[in-house]
Amino acid sequence: MNPARGYDPEAPEASVRERSPPNRLINEQSPYLLQHAHNPPVDWYPPWGEEAFSRAREEGRPIFLSIGYSACHWCHVMEEESFADPQVAKLLNDVFVCVKVDREERPDIDQVYMAAAHALTGTGGWPLTILMTADKKPFFAASYIPKDSRYGMTGLLDLIPPRISKIWQTQRQELESAGDQVLQALQSAAKTPPEEGELDEAVLDEAYNTFFRVFDGENGGFGGDAPPRFPPTPPHNLIFLLRYGNRTGKEPAYTMVEKTLHAMRRGGIFDQVGYGFHRYSTDAEWFVPHFEKMLYDQALLVMAYTEAYLATGGREEFARTARETIAYVLRDMTDPDGGFYSAEDADSEGGEEGGKFYLWTKDEILAVLGGEENGERFSRIFNVMDPGNYREQPGGRRTGKNILRLRRPPRILGARVRSPGGGSGVVRRRGGAAETSRGPRAASPPGQGR
Repeated sequence: MNPARGYDPEAPEASVRERSPPNRLINEQSPYLLQHAHNPPVDWYPPWGEEAFSRAREEGRPIFLSIGYSACHWCHVMEEESFADPQVAKLLNDVFVCVKVDREERPDIDQVYMAAAHALTGTGGWPLTILMTADKKPFFAASYIPKDSRYGMTGLLDLIPPRISKIWQTQRQELESAGDQVLQALQSAAKTPPEEGELDEAVLDEAYNTFFRVFDGENGGFGGDAPPRFPPTPPHNLIFLLRYGNRTGKEPAYTMVEKTLHAMRRGGIFDQVGYGFHRYSTDAEWFVPHFEKMLYDQALLVMAYTEAYLATGGREEFARTARETIAYVLRDMTDPDGGFYSAEDADSEGGEEGGKFYLWTKDEILAVLGGEENGERFSRIFNVMDPGNYREQPGGRRTGKNILRLRRPPRILGARVRSPGGGSGVVRRRGGAAETSRGPRAASPPGQGR
């Protein structure tokens, strides 16, 4: 896996990219922007420089704003299939003034235009694509847009020339008016004054009732059934419920927290082999994750699981999850020279398939564990099947590969199986290859003889 990647001058494709002169992003510090600096032919402008907006006003063009970050799989997909494509790039350069933003470098810009995307479409995500006027008034929003139309999504080649370009030329006033309405709605929401009054029992009760209304009693989590489903970070919501339950004796407060934390730990959103939580689940069941891992998610979820362990009288599953997550951070997200990596991206083995590092075939499991008895037992515990339980994203094609998840809690999480050389072992993956870790150190929980 790659720590959050940007442009890598040592990468095999770097020499190919450097055959063309870099664009304006070459002087930026962000690894994400530097990747696009060495990826002509899009004429990118640096984030929020006045030069781009002045040119858009002078030439009467709309702005094509693209916001992403270095660990985002679909940001890389859109870059490689569209922004690096001469045909798409020519359309972008002819119709728009193009601005690229790293959301981790400019979270303020990302927050504003993600809110605009929700106002326009009811959803959001990255890469975030915003079309707006030179006065920064958004009139169109989307996430990933393919080059060619597929999977029910309109591609850039079908979107720009016959639709956006034509509408801009013939209905610009209507687009500007729509942008005004979005901007006014955002400004109105930002100016909403906080409610007056003391933080009393009634406020706490209302907060609890709000969580109770939106709690998913079947899968855990909050906010209804519509995916994607993010872990409840920051963890203050869960911690509030635990403390509210302790204060009032209302059992549902504990139940909502416990069900959510159990469901995440046993789902595919948790890396059952290498530990750590993925960014979010693409479904309501915490099963199919977006495979990147963020440092801040690990830190905040450790807080939630630790607090739950204390509040529930020592539930070992919560303590073990916290230890395993810390073990992952110390092993894979700690720089040898000090500090921590901010993220691991979803791409592996050349980036041709997001999440490939975390997917297993049934044959791989049987080969690693050295016999059908151990392999079949592991497969039953972790829901591994011959046709695979993972379907291609998007498209839904069955891949023959599996995401490991626990359908029911075994007595000991991280199920121990007998390895070929004797003793207990657990399946591990290193450098894209599968192997078995043997011996008591591998079998003990992180933080206990590890």
